[in-house]
Amino acid sequence: MFKFYKGSSLIQLLARSSSFPRWNCSGLRTTLCIFKGLHSSRTSSHGQVSPVFNRAPAFGEKIAIVDRNGEHTYQDLYARSLQLSQKICKTLGNLSGDLKGERIAFLCPNDVSYVTAQWASWMSGGIAVPLYRKHPVSELEYFIQDSQSALLVVEEGYLEKITPSAEKLGIPMLSLLNSGKTDLTIDQFLLETSCPISDWKDRCAMIIYTSGTTGRPKGVLSTHQNLQAVITGLVDKWEWTKDDVILHVLPLHHVHGVVNKLLCPLWVGATCIMLPEFNAQMVWETFLNPQTHRVNVFMAVPTIYAKLTEYYNQHYSQPHVQDFIRAVCQNNIRLMVSGSAALPVPVLEGWRSITGHTLLERYGMTEIGMALSNPLHSPRVPGSVGTPLPGVKVRIATESLQKDGPAYIVHAEGDENGTKVTPGLDEKEGELFVKGPTVFQEYWNRPKETRDAFTPDGWFKTGDTVVYKDGTYWIRGRTSVDIIKSGGYKISALEVERHLLAHQSIADVAVIGAPDMMWGQKVSAVVRLHQGHTLSLKELKEWARESMASYTIPSELLLVEEIPRNQMGKVDKKHLLKQFYSLS
Repeated sequence: MFKFYKGSSLIQLLARSSSFPRWNCSGLRTTLCIFKGLHSSRTSSHGQVSPVFNRAPAFGEKIAIVDRNGEHTYQDLYARSLQLSQKICKTLGNLSGDLKGERIAFLCPNDVSYVTAQWASWMSGGIAVPLYRKHPVSELEYFIQDSQSALLVVEEGYLEKITPSAEKLGIPMLSLLNSGKTDLTIDQFLLETSCPISDWKDRCAMIIYTSGTTGRPKGVLSTHQNLQAVITGLVDKWEWTKDDVILHVLPLHHVHGVVNKLLCPLWVGATCIMLPEFNAQMVWETFLNPQTHRVNVFMAVPTIYAKLTEYYNQHYSQPHVQDFIRAVCQNNIRLMVSGSAALPVPVLEGWRSITGHTLLERYGMTEIGMALSNPLHSPRVPGSVGTPLPGVKVRIATESLQKDGPAYIVHAEGDENGTKVTPGLDEKEGELFVKGPTVFQEYWNRPKETRDAFTPDGWFKTGDTVVYKDGTYWIRGRTSVDIIKSGGYKISALEVERHLLAHQSIADVAVIGAPDMMWGQKVSAVVRLHQGHTLSLKELKEWARESMASYTIPSELLLVEEIPRNQMGKVDKKHLLKQFYSLS
């Protein structure tokens, strides 16, 4: 339990009362020189590229992270990371201190150990490969192997889970102590250490795995320039400052949690309060009963807002408590953001009724970072995802097959300065294409998939259907029915089907994304069993936990005698949605 939850909460006291009380690393000396002229948070994509940790010394004793182990200053965080980077290079026998893009996989909880491992990977000249504790061991092994990681950094609490895998794969491990603080200071490091890396512009920073549309998960490789472009765009448009305090409750293997909620605040010298995982009660307590750091920024996926609303309805029913909650949220919190999945209007309206905040919706994905955002100050239109962020170019187009290959009909094209619509194609839906410095470099070791993801003239194809109307962009859903967006996760239906077909009782399966108020979509499995076999949803879930990530396991099992297929052997999933959920 965090130290700022000690004692009776203010909300509990109110409830008893009847009245409402009023990616390589530049040398440290170079770093300090850079800071002399570093005052603006926004950096041109064509200017200086520098990882977020290079900004840390300028913030000194300012609190960077608050977690279950206490408070950690920017100086502490920088020193701990530099210390770990030395151990990483020593473990890999690298005397130069530059791993030149070796992959460093790390498994850490949502606390200071994660940031230390991430920054140390970059300080060593490595590419960070974050792993997620809730993924099954088989999935973690796949990520480590596919990324060809040279080293595995593990917070001590996860050693039991991952050590057998490291031994099996023959990969060295470094154990990372979580709670201790380094006794060394920045000045001592300057006297004893120098780092030979100074040019970051073309250095790769991170590999994040995404389900994609087909086959096994693909590693999305981003450069430090990509990350900086996303960060500075958001810092600019959402007006991040060093005085901000954000509450972090999201997993740290997705862009939403890694970039939006962690790197953005650390870029400007703000404070990030990190909970081990989402817990509705702890979130409400942190909002309403601050003892040291008053939260004024919060970001989450729609599912979390739905769960927070559900908890509110169950525990905060008294009018004077509800008045207090609304007043606190209105007075203390300046920004609340929803993303990673479509925000149901009832969830938006319910949250606005509770807190007075109209959630800011934005659009992004692993391959492009953030692309579109509603305005910070101007009115927000429920259901829209706003306009392009700085440096981002977007295009709405449809593919037209020609004799010499595919061609694209452009409906609209825009950037942060505005959107131009092709005459006669007003409000016509098409696929969203994105171009700009935020777009990833490649799918790791997958040249064909990388080529296929882009148009001949270099636009990334998102696979999302979108329309431009009323001066804003509206996401209409995935272009492919084989992509399910559930609780902020993008899930490959084909990958789930591959896993389920390994079950001894399943003869055929089609996985579909069924509508769900809480999750946006839920994973539903339409299954034909082998003759004489039986299977319950509980049995399926227990079997699947050994090989599947929890959020990919079907939450609904629909048993059928036959799954209809067309002459090409394909399942018409739109027909299944219509059959079972009256959806076309």
